[in-house]
Amino acid sequence: MTAPHPPGVDELDLRVLAALSARPEAPVKQLAATLGIPASTCAFRLRSLRSRGVIEGLRVELDPAALGAAVQAMIRVRLASHSKSGVDALFDALTATPGVLQVFHIAGADDFIVHVAVPDAVALRDIVLEHITVHDVVRATETQLVFERRQGAGILASLSR
Repeated sequence: MTAPHPPGVDELDLRVLAALSARPEAPVKQLAATLGIPASTCAFRLRSLRSRGVIEGLRVELDPAALGAAVQAMIRVRLASHSKSGVDALFDALTATPGVLQVFHIAGADDFIVHVAVPDAVALRDIVLEHITVHDVVRATETQLVFERRQGAGILASLSR
């Protein structure tokens, strides 16, 4: 059974997104050839998907280890208080911290998960002590080392069934 399409996204849009996801560096002509559609149609679809916010942007993925940051960790952060201004200030500070890859504001026992990549255990400790626990709203942290990371199937896999 085929999954229903999201509103405003048709089968060709999904095919364009899949081709772009597989080869984000490919020129429009090459994507179009892969899809068997005219380049003008492919270019129009890409512009439309961008303007509608379906494509948020293209990103370069860096290998932290190749850049000297071989230690990755997830730092769970629990807050002592939850004022909007305190949460926003912490969120802004976390995302501006060197070595932080992603910050998730979540529901549940923890309030934030901070994904970091650093050179060593000392740098990891320093992020926790100098950039996280220094905030008055932070009650506790828990750090878990990342042994390995793999990409998931992604959103397109669930839409193309």
